[in-house]
Amino acid sequence: MRDIPEAFAAHLAQGETTTAKCWLVRRTDGVVLGFTDHDWPLMVEETQCHPAYGLDGGEVPSRLGLQVETGEVLGVLDSAAIAEDDILLGRYDAAKVETWLVNWTEPSQCLRLRVDIIGEIVREDGVFRAELRSPQQALNVTRGRLFQGLCDATVGDARCGVDLETARHRADTVVAEVIDDFQIRVSGLGGFEENWFAFGMAQWNDGKRIGLRDAVLTHRRDAAGDMIGFRDRVGAWCGVGDALTMTVGCDRRFATCKAKFANAANFRGFPHIPGSDYVLRHPRAGYAMDGRPVVP
Repeated sequence: MRDIPEAFAAHLAQGETTTAKCWLVRRTDGVVLGFTDHDWPLMVEETQCHPAYGLDGGEVPSRLGLQVETGEVLGVLDSAAIAEDDILLGRYDAAKVETWLVNWTEPSQCLRLRVDIIGEIVREDGVFRAELRSPQQALNVTRGRLFQGLCDATVGDARCGVDLETARHRADTVVAEVIDDFQIRVSGLGGFEENWFAFGMAQWNDGKRIGLRDAVLTHRRDAAGDMIGFRDRVGAWCGVGDALTMTVGCDRRFATCKAKFANAANFRGFPHIPGSDYVLRHPRAGYAMDGRPVVP
């Protein structure tokens, strides 16, 4: 049963009420934005909810069981509230949206109705439509470990144990050239081997992408310098001179963990399991098919 504050419950029990909807958007980078469908700003949870660029929330059906409840909110794209650039940069991905019912004559009388996670965002004609997913969405996330040959830890996390703060595992660099949407050329990586930062991460320290982290796929080198290839598009949102910090990458193979990091003891995969084609092999001289490890 929902616990409604006594004063607010008394107000809702009246024949006429003065209530409005408010939404608090809590982004993963710590930014909190407030919106309301009322005509005047309302203060909720120490956040001012603005009406000028407010959201219009749709109906959210309630379902029994563990089904994911979905709804949506509509809003106007505007640099003073929710800018299209911020949506394209992913700043609203997985943000929490709290829906509140507020007595606009006495904003301290309020009730949080639900908390949702932003899913897909669609932009059209200066308006955005954000899908809201209920907390049951977390039940769709894979939990536990996978029985596979590759390591399932993230390089640098507690299970991996590699220290990313050492000079050998990180480097500060600057964009020297934007090659295309997915590739840039950087300076300052001459002291590292080619491919050292492949499958690593890049933390942007200034420019339009400041504060964002992007997954690195490739680290190649030619006569002109080091080229970094990203998983997602970055070219339209960075420029020459933008600073970023690179952290070392790992392809999650046992051989890499052993040779590159001397961290074989913390390898979190199962390197000795045979591949899917192992049972189809014909016996040949030299094949390790007597129970010995198939990976050194």
